[in-house]
Amino acid sequence: MFSKYKKKILLSAAFGAIVFLGFSIYADFDKLISAFGKFNWWWFPVILLLSFGNYFFRFLKWQYYTRLLDIKIRAGRSFLIFLSSFVMSVTPGKMGEVLKSFLLKEETGTPVSKSAPIIFAERLTDFLSIVFLCILGAYVFNYGLEIIITAGLVFVLCVLILSSQRLSLKIISLFERIRFLKKFISKFHTAYESIYLMLKLKPLIIAFLISIVSWFFECVGFYVVLKVFSYSVEMVSISLLIATFIYGFSTLIGAIAMLPGGLGATEASITGLLVFLKIPKDISVASTIIIRVATLWFAVIIGIFAIFIYQKTSHHKLEDI
Repeated sequence: MFSKYKKKILLSAAFGAIVFLGFSIYADFDKLISAFGKFNWWWFPVILLLSFGNYFFRFLKWQYYTRLLDIKIRAGRSFLIFLSSFVMSVTPGKMGEVLKSFLLKEETGTPVSKSAPIIFAERLTDFLSIVFLCILGAYVFNYGLEIIITAGLVFVLCVLILSSQRLSLKIISLFERIRFLKKFISKFHTAYESIYLMLKLKPLIIAFLISIVSWFFECVGFYVVLKVFSYSVEMVSISLLIATFIYGFSTLIGAIAMLPGGLGATEASITGLLVFLKIPKDISVASTIIIRVATLWFAVIIGIFAIFIYQKTSHHKLEDI
């Protein structure tokens, strides 16, 4: 693993521990421990499986994009590369997942400038799908509608600009006037060719639909957490629609905050919305910690194991890439 990224991942883990500690103090540590005791942990593997459903469908999108860009790689190898990038989930906007492009270059010789735009297209369609999942719940919940619509419009505008070759090439031409960027212009053109292909109407719709399915898996996982608590604790009943809104909206807030993995912002949003719904603080914080462990930190753990397997099977050391 990149030694410099080891430090960043460890710092993110430390920051995550501080976040969880802060929420533990907020919820009263003794009450929080008691709340964890009320959770039926036999359901936790189901929640992890739902999270893996998200990862699997995101892999299908990755595969679709690599084929669209005519990047040839065996599915099993591609899956291992895809999972390896999860170790970078604790980076702002998950953009550290560009690690996939470096590993892809080692395997196929594909220039990073050609494949890196896949990560951008993944995030863009992820955000569009999350906005879609949130918007109906926002109407019902009567909260956050302005933020969701504004974010949605920004993402749509981004798609429209990048879909216009004339406008995008004009923007790239402006970079040619900047001396230190001039030598990278050919890479900008290569990257834009990839982006343009992925943001055509058909690929955009396919990726968008895959993203809706993938992120809905984690929303269902969050709903399961709340439902399991409702069996042992007297609390307000939360519908799947509201659970989808809370999880999607909080994920969006974490992404906008550009904090590593959305740490702090996502947790605060989930807990705050649950408390707003009159769910006890200890149950709200416990639910937040469980779903974040089952989504964000579960992904990081998978990434660590995948990188270990990749290095053993490929004989490539990431420090050398």
